[in-house]
Amino acid sequence: QVQLVESGGGLVQAGGSLRLSCAASGRTFSNYAVGWFRQAPGKEREFVAAIRWSGASTYNADSVKGRFTISRDNAKNTVYLQMGSLEPEDTAVYYCAAGQTAGAIPTSYPYWGQGTQVTVSS
Repeated sequence: QVQLVESGGGLVQAGGSLRLSCAASGRTFSNYAVGWFRQAPGKEREFVAAIRWSGASTYNADSVKGRFTISRDNAKNTVYLQMGSLEPEDTAVYYCAAGQTAGAIPTSYPYWGQGTQVTVSS
């Protein structure tokens, strides 16, 4: 199994940047795809970005393309979400998840972190 812990959330002004980290423990983490999802109050959980185990292939939601970058450092068992040009609409709890496929469907990821709050002020 894999345990995931998100960190790096906080309060940031619109236009600012923030980097989220997803630290993993457990065997064979490097073989897992990792996705980032977010959920704002009153809204459904939505896909943000995903990365394959190799780190060579990524996928981003249209809403964050050109602004967010997902990456991973398998030696550190950590996946990052570098967020730039943040907007108030990015305010949400951000979750990382691990699974077999770097997809956009939450149910395809069996392992989830507890989430970290990102608040972007207008």
